Amino acid sequence: MHDDATLTVGRASRALKERILPAVHAASIPFDVAAHELPGEPIPPTKGLQLEFQAYEVGTPWGPPWGTTWFRLRGTVPQHWAGRQVELVVDLGFDVSRTGFQCEALIYRPDGTPLKAVNPQNQHAVLVEEAAGGEEIELFLEAAANPEIHGSRGFIPTYEGDVLTAHREPLYVTRRMDLALFEEDTHELALDIEVLLDLAQQLPEGRRRHRILQALDDALDVLDLQDIPGTAAAARAELTEVLASPSGASAHTISAVGHAHIDSAWLWPVRETIRKVARTTTSMAELIDRTEDFVYGMSSAQQYAWIKEHRPEVWERIREAVAAGRFLPLGGMWVESDVVMPTGEAIVRQFSQGQRFFEREFGVRCRGVWLPDSFGYSPALPQLMVRAGFDWFFTQKISWNQVNKFPHHTFEWEGIDGSRILSHFPPMDTYNSELSGEELAKATAKFRESRRASGSIAPVGYGDGGGGTTREMVGRAQRLADLEGSPTVRWEHPDQFYDRARDEVPEPPVWVGELYLEIHRATLTSQHKTKQGNRRSEHLLMEAELWASTAAVGAGTEYPYDELDELWQMTLLHQFHDILPGTSIAWVHREAQETYEHIRARTERIIHDALTALVGTGDVPVEANPTPFSADGLPAHGASPVPEVGSDAVRLTETKDGGFELRNALVSVTITPEGHVSSAVDLASGRECVAPGREAGVLQLHQDFPNKWDAWDVDRFYRNRVTELREASSLSAEVTEAGGAVVTVDRSFSASTLQQRLILEPDSRVLRFEQSTDWQETEKFLKASFPLDVRAEHTAAETQFGFHRRVTHSNTSWEAAKFETSMHRFVLAEEPGFGVALVNDSIYGYDVTRDVVDADVTTTVRLSLLRAPRFPDPETDQGVQTHVYGMVIGAGVAEATRAGIEMNMPRRRLQGSQGFAPLVRCEGEGLVVSAVKLAEDRSGDLVVRVYEALGRRAEGTITVNAPVAGVREVSLIEDDLTDVGTFAPVRLRPFEVRTLRFSLG
Repeated sequence: MHDDATLTVGRASRALKERILPAVHAASIPFDVAAHELPGEPIPPTKGLQLEFQAYEVGTPWGPPWGTTWFRLRGTVPQHWAGRQVELVVDLGFDVSRTGFQCEALIYRPDGTPLKAVNPQNQHAVLVEEAAGGEEIELFLEAAANPEIHGSRGFIPTYEGDVLTAHREPLYVTRRMDLALFEEDTHELALDIEVLLDLAQQLPEGRRRHRILQALDDALDVLDLQDIPGTAAAARAELTEVLASPSGASAHTISAVGHAHIDSAWLWPVRETIRKVARTTTSMAELIDRTEDFVYGMSSAQQYAWIKEHRPEVWERIREAVAAGRFLPLGGMWVESDVVMPTGEAIVRQFSQGQRFFEREFGVRCRGVWLPDSFGYSPALPQLMVRAGFDWFFTQKISWNQVNKFPHHTFEWEGIDGSRILSHFPPMDTYNSELSGEELAKATAKFRESRRASGSIAPVGYGDGGGGTTREMVGRAQRLADLEGSPTVRWEHPDQFYDRARDEVPEPPVWVGELYLEIHRATLTSQHKTKQGNRRSEHLLMEAELWASTAAVGAGTEYPYDELDELWQMTLLHQFHDILPGTSIAWVHREAQETYEHIRARTERIIHDALTALVGTGDVPVEANPTPFSADGLPAHGASPVPEVGSDAVRLTETKDGGFELRNALVSVTITPEGHVSSAVDLASGRECVAPGREAGVLQLHQDFPNKWDAWDVDRFYRNRVTELREASSLSAEVTEAGGAVVTVDRSFSASTLQQRLILEPDSRVLRFEQSTDWQETEKFLKASFPLDVRAEHTAAETQFGFHRRVTHSNTSWEAAKFETSMHRFVLAEEPGFGVALVNDSIYGYDVTRDVVDADVTTTVRLSLLRAPRFPDPETDQGVQTHVYGMVIGAGVAEATRAGIEMNMPRRRLQGSQGFAPLVRCEGEGLVVSAVKLAEDRSGDLVVRVYEALGRRAEGTITVNAPVAGVREVSLIEDDLTDVGTFAPVRLRPFEVRTLRFSLG
């Protein structure tokens, strides 16, 4: 026979698109439509239903950016439709390729019951399954005119990303608002042809493929294109045999879970996410009601909490579906957080707040962490997941790597402390699966553990902007449950998949260390004020818990449980993986900064009230130390009267060339007339920190225009062009009242200006840089360079509850890809016996190069300070930005850890009558207390979290300055583990985190 495959595929494809799919709702009549455009922000549905409506003609423009229009639809079912299924069909002006990124609407009955959402790929709603002739239909649509920020235009700067700067012209034109007759046989025929076409195009040459193609030709020969509803059943009969042919025993199994990845903010503000969640969950509840086996999974306790607060009518449907086991809470976190930049305590609170919510509202705990879209995964995460009680981890994002293909799909991930957790990411490389033939074929062909494991997970549904699973996807799954030539598809809870994977692969491959994402590296720097607000909020909340606990136990004050929960939840929301990384529209980051200021004001009040209760009233200057390190007679986590300034003030002298030398008992620093550090000497060892012939603290400006993903990416070629900001417009120096020395440098470049204050305090190894920059650059990247006279084989960068070592060379493609990496409060470059650390108050990105000076290898570490991308926020970081960072001269991990914490948790001075002893004392080298708080169950028990910070085994003790009735070790979410007795000796493995709960007598 001649090969007519191409002819058959073309024939079936055109018939499907141009004839069969339009015939699903071929018979229709237009609704009578009226509309009301809101002048401002959205209103509750109860008010929307009571609006005054004006006549509206379909085909008329509607919806300025970020606006809401309420439509009222009225119609009458024709008599000859009696007994048939009648549906609403709506086209608000959709681009069918952009579900979740443009206009969408939620449909309400007149009594306020939400029916279902409509979006570009889900334009229908079932109104009546067996209509009565003459039946009157009235509906209301709450339609959101969200602008398409990122679409076919690519990464073009736009001011549509903030309601304050967006234009006010209508964005969309309605095309259809119809009462339509649903042709079930036509709908089913469309799915039959679509699934078989997809399968045939993925199959190799052979009998199965040819049988499918012949069946498609036979069906189309039977189908009358002028009477599709009348001949659809006969056409389907021609496909019965090929659809009934079962899959083989070795077919790959797809564990499908309905999904709608809804970014808690991104190209839309938080207020719109609340509505997106309502629209999507209503549609998913409706789909659950209409199917027998479909299950839908949704993560993020925050999104459930929004629905409970703002859409109670939707919330009840979710509760019922969760109780029925069809709507699956996933992930156990408050939001799908970034997990590279948040502190360890913040990750703990993501877990505790998430799990507490799911248990309180649904009586369930999540067994796994669901993070498909975060931008890399910290090597500390396995321990935190395990110690929070999770037993599996799911992601997908590592498939985005630019260079290196990750070698596993089902594996154990080992963290910095040795903890391991069973992990999986889907070989179809998407969290928005449509169950297409291409996706299914890819899952089968690419699955790397197929020698032992039988299958993989597929999150099925439109995502990012929501939308979820459609009835068409459910129809595909039904046909793919047991179909020859295709993977088998089953709807199931991810827990079931992981249980099976554990049995099938009892000794899975192991990946050790961070899951570094080889893309989106600039998310460590973009939107500096958001990152700064996050860092300050985390540390203020930890400090507020410390002093509030100390005051509750020591002074009998009331512990602010509710307020701390609320403030933590605000902070956790803004750690979402498109907010903290700086990749959202201007509106999101503007509101984030307002929220951080709100958090700051309230936590400062909690701290003030607690400290006032502890120090009493009086005029004695008292200093409180929130850090876990004692110094200068000031106890860790305690307070004492401020001592008199001693005679060890920093010596400040002017050098012959017009620079300055700063010297205290520990270090000597020389600053050039241009304001750069030409020498930094550790006096005890005589070691010079600055590489020969180089200067530290030099600001370097790069051109920064990545190939795409502007706010997300920095591409390697940015290094090819650099301008050093060497000139100073002024230089001055002074000695402070506290005995320190300050050198002030002013610079200007392009349209920007900045001021640096280089500060050395008595008895300090830290040369502190306080920098204020009026940043007016576009598509530039600002770095602070520190060429160090240290031959470092690795850097040690702080991560959650420890640090992560990364090699400084680029021997392999894996190492070369890490040209921009992450840290928390410090990064350390060290050789045996000597090191230099850089500490910071709000910086997360850095890079390292190895350089040769006079045949000796040196190490240059550069801090990433500011960027200026124009998409999606065209004015990213414009204006005044502040940084504090420091060079720790002569440091190991212990000194770096301490300096980093002290920079982020400064001492507090206040007036009172006395100091106070710490509530908790921790003794033991390498042991660091990260949290002192009261238990979340409000029992009054004291919870103390401690970790090993130096990367070696440690022993010590924790004592409480109050009567103790008993001590228990608990999980990170405060579940009981073991009874310790009444004394708390601590033995920790390297980087181990331990949480102790003290019952106070």
